[in-house]
Amino acid sequence: MNFDRYKREISAAIAYLVLLLIVGIAAPSFFDAGNLGDLFINNAPVLLLAIGMTLVILIGEIDISVGSQFAVASVAAGMLAKTGMPIPVLFFLMMLIGTVMGAVNGVLIGWLKLPSIIVTLALLVAWRDGLRWTTEGAWVQDLPPNFQWFGIGQTFGQILIVGIPLVIFAVFVWSLRNLNLGRAIYAVGSDAEAARLAGIKPQKVVFGVFVVMGALVGLAALLNAARFNSIPSNTGIGLELKAVAAVVVGGTAITGGRGKLIGTLIGVALLGTIGTALTFLGINAFWEKAIQGLIILAALVGDVVLARLERKKK
Repeated sequence: MNFDRYKREISAAIAYLVLLLIVGIAAPSFFDAGNLGDLFINNAPVLLLAIGMTLVILIGEIDISVGSQFAVASVAAGMLAKTGMPIPVLFFLMMLIGTVMGAVNGVLIGWLKLPSIIVTLALLVAWRDGLRWTTEGAWVQDLPPNFQWFGIGQTFGQILIVGIPLVIFAVFVWSLRNLNLGRAIYAVGSDAEAARLAGIKPQKVVFGVFVVMGALVGLAALLNAARFNSIPSNTGIGLELKAVAAVVVGGTAITGGRGKLIGTLIGVALLGTIGTALTFLGINAFWEKAIQGLIILAALVGDVVLARLERKKK
């Protein structure tokens, strides 16, 4: 194995193991089966968002509207569930709602070529404020019993919530390695003009990636909403930061064209463990978001330094 190809992923894995070692020594109860189960369930929807965010960053773009999209989709899931919508239909509709929101980004960024940071920042506010105006800040309550845990019981519901993201993760890992679409994503992120000259249409790739991002947001929102008997209209705040941080700490270059989903999985595990670990270590959990921000900054600095070193070698 060429370890140089995986040095960022290996670094993230070592950091995660060090974190587990520290919390294991200081608070062995962290490894109780119940706590570990909660970590898996809490971070399963985040993994879906991080998969989509990996694709977005690989093409050299960014999407900071996913938290607001998540809130819209979550409220929509609750409202549709209250109409008696069958669960299989609900899965389809939630992915469709997410796809539509992702397509808005795709058109503005892929076809109109507007800066993704500006577009998604504007839509972050638009989706969130539009939802607040529509719901007047009210929660979706009195959800039907067959919606929680998808009506199959907590044990099997939890297995489904964790299992679906893992299966999708495996599918995307295989697709990026083996399909032409995966190679097109890397090509567009590395050099869009060179990709165009090679016969790839960057606009279509960018549009498609944002559509996939939206569909994954819709699915993640449904998996998360099914855990509770009510849905707050302000859900999803800060999810965009967690998704971006998980991707970049897992080794995906923020400038695009380089990165692997296995690194994203490690990043999700690391970022998802920090908050709980802080609590077990007796440190205020409010430090979690500050740490996430520092991780993004450190990853960006690391990318710049590595790029300069590689240019000097040439």
